[in-house]
Amino acid sequence: MSNVTKVAIIGASGYTGLELLRLIFCHPGAEVVAITSRANAGRKVTEVFPRFEGHPGTEICFMEPDMQAVADAGAEVAFLALPHGAAAPFAKDLLDLGLKVIDLSADFRLEDAAVYQDFYDQPHPAPELLEEAVFGLPEVHGEAIKAARLIASPGCYPTSIILPLIPLLKEGLLEHDSIMVSSMSGVSGAGRKADLKLIFAEVNESVSSYGLPRHRHLSEIEQELTKAAGSPITISFVPHLIPVTAGICTTTFAKLTGDFERVGASLQAAYEKCPFVRLRGAGVSPDTKHVTGTNYLDIGWHHDARTGRLILQSTEDNLGKGAAGQALQSFNLAFGKPETAGLQNL
Repeated sequence: MSNVTKVAIIGASGYTGLELLRLIFCHPGAEVVAITSRANAGRKVTEVFPRFEGHPGTEICFMEPDMQAVADAGAEVAFLALPHGAAAPFAKDLLDLGLKVIDLSADFRLEDAAVYQDFYDQPHPAPELLEEAVFGLPEVHGEAIKAARLIASPGCYPTSIILPLIPLLKEGLLEHDSIMVSSMSGVSGAGRKADLKLIFAEVNESVSSYGLPRHRHLSEIEQELTKAAGSPITISFVPHLIPVTAGICTTTFAKLTGDFERVGASLQAAYEKCPFVRLRGAGVSPDTKHVTGTNYLDIGWHHDARTGRLILQSTEDNLGKGAAGQALQSFNLAFGKPETAGLQNL
């Protein structure tokens, strides 16, 4: 395998696509050979995103989403930065053409097509591919990612919720029916689109919840937590939009069934060799300012002795560890590169 892997980004004009471009242009073992966007086809990437002017490899032009043309450009892997429902047809074509696929939409995160239809209000567009898709959480499924053709990169909220909880559920430290989660996300998590609810005057000086009572990300969250616990997990989850561009802060409440001291030991054992999970410690509340622009997820934890509850907190960049950074972390594993390649930016 060549030291430099040729990469395509399908749907490269949104916030996630922009972050993928930024990371891959600076990756020592990756070369962007195709980028697609119907709206920007024929335009240079530096015309659409002037920030890349003068950087090596950025004179490439956007092209129409023709998967044969993507393959003809020499791409070995394609990142799909597309909405759910739109990604699956491209994934099928790319796999048939011999490329690996890293999908950042929700199309292949769920193992059950019926659950997808329940949460996304449409039949799954490619149910025959669900069995081989690997949930792209490197800290949990790293070995499977290395061998996968199709990697389903997790959502931003699920990453912030799943990683702190999995080790504790595996060790039986929490009451399963007591888990409640409140998350806050920056506006870029809603995508790069014209929407009255997302304009500055509406978002500024305002905090609001949305997606109640059953946010779509609950499907993949409960799927992964159920696998960790070995029995069905159902949680309450309330996401909030806050007036910042990027960053997620998640707080999880759960009844402890074991000693509080075991929480730190469990997390340490699970993540001591994971370069992008930083354990801030007991009594510490992580801050989004220390993770935005990076691929890190920070975790802190508290004991509420009055109620017997554990309070777990995590922070990440929704465009980094919650999207593009995590997808690139999976790319590194899938192509035999150092897991941290192109991602240890501060």
